[in-house]
Amino acid sequence: MPVHKSAVKRIRTSQKKHARNLAIQSELKTVLKKLDGLISSNKADQAKELIQQAMVKLDIAASKGAIHKKRASRKKSRLTKKLNKLKTA
Repeated sequence: MPVHKSAVKRIRTSQKKHARNLAIQSELKTVLKKLDGLISSNKADQAKELIQQAMVKLDIAASKGAIHKKRASRKKSRLTKKLNKLKTA
């Protein structure tokens, strides 16, 4: 157990941040799994609608620090590539 008052506060704040990050990452994973499922089942119209939602979730996660900004950018790029490949096929 922490002895100092500041250490107690740091534990409390880190627990709040951890809970927030877990919630953000969980939402993000859910949207990305749905999107991957739609892309793999060749449903381009539905995937096009869901990709906008995924982009917003990635931007939010990056801005809150739940994931790195470059990771969000890489995910967005790869998702758009997959979707464009699906549209052309």
